[in-house]
Amino acid sequence: MRQSEIRDLTVPRFSPTLAAMGNTFGQLFRITTWGESHGGGVGVVVDGCPPKLALTEADIQPDLDRRRPGQSKIVSPRKEADTVQILSGTFEGKTLGTPISMMVKNEDQRSEAYTEMATKFRPSHADYTYQAKFGIRAWPGGGRTSARETIGRVAAGAIAKKILREQHGIDILAYVQSVKDIVATIDPDMITLDQVESNIARCPDSAAAEKMISLIEQMRNEGNTVGGVIECVARKVPAGWGEPVFDRLEADLAKAMMSLPATKGFEIGSGFSSTQFTGLEHNDPIRAEGGKVHTTSNRSGGVQGGISNGETIYFRTAFKPVATVMHEQDTVNVELQNTTLKGRGRHDPCVLPRAVVMVEAMTALVLVDHAMRQRAQCP
Repeated sequence: MRQSEIRDLTVPRFSPTLAAMGNTFGQLFRITTWGESHGGGVGVVVDGCPPKLALTEADIQPDLDRRRPGQSKIVSPRKEADTVQILSGTFEGKTLGTPISMMVKNEDQRSEAYTEMATKFRPSHADYTYQAKFGIRAWPGGGRTSARETIGRVAAGAIAKKILREQHGIDILAYVQSVKDIVATIDPDMITLDQVESNIARCPDSAAAEKMISLIEQMRNEGNTVGGVIECVARKVPAGWGEPVFDRLEADLAKAMMSLPATKGFEIGSGFSSTQFTGLEHNDPIRAEGGKVHTTSNRSGGVQGGISNGETIYFRTAFKPVATVMHEQDTVNVELQNTTLKGRGRHDPCVLPRAVVMVEAMTALVLVDHAMRQRAQCP
């Protein structure tokens, strides 16, 4: 079967209702990311940001610096400054209430490393599935399937974080909880940003971080990769955020996390371990103190019935090993002939250290959207 036949069999006829699907996230605070890994640049349009919010590139850049490649010996060596430029939506350092467009230029493309991928599908990548869906793909660097797309999410998330922090006093922090079978000992209620940023693994348990760094370096030297788990906490989220049934707060958080590259699992609160409890053991007892309701435990992870209960929200996201390994593997080419392919290019041996800020960004985008929805419905 030829490449053209794959396209003809799998791509639906154009429909206006399908045209904008898949690149936009959120309802009242809405973002649309754009760009490919080896194109001119990547970016995001943010719509729904309130007016008169103090905002400049200096508010965005720190999170992009935490996300960028080349920042340590255990991440992709691609050298990108990832300097953000705000193109619209602000005037004299304040938001206008109109769409905010932000752009980061691509400066260190090496498309020649991907030439063989123009005709061969990389195992466990989106090469074949994009070809099957669209009948065309930007093969250099993986195009839009590259984690470089997340620059737009992180830039938008920085705005969402600023709104949540300044208007609601909410603190969002993510960190690496485990890499393969190395598990950190962490108290989610006590972690600080300085602790997370104290090492290149972004794990606040220094002893576990040393082991993680050693393992990731070993994987890189072997041309292999490794995955793990990122935990995220959102503190001081008020009770009442979230929607009944389909737009439950944890459902939107799950969608946000599972939309990130390389994610394979999501659990909130006690998560899958809750299956080992009885109902009496698992319930969070409720008490009232000083006119406020709180729970004496937090196995619910701060969300009950899809709505925040005022306790700390905490959840975990599982990331698979990066799919590009520097070893020969079985695959097929665009002519659907069996062949082999060896990974090339510059890649992360473990995505977790850079993914920490991506998890924070998506959490902020969900929470700020629900904050606006709550204010709109229940002012």
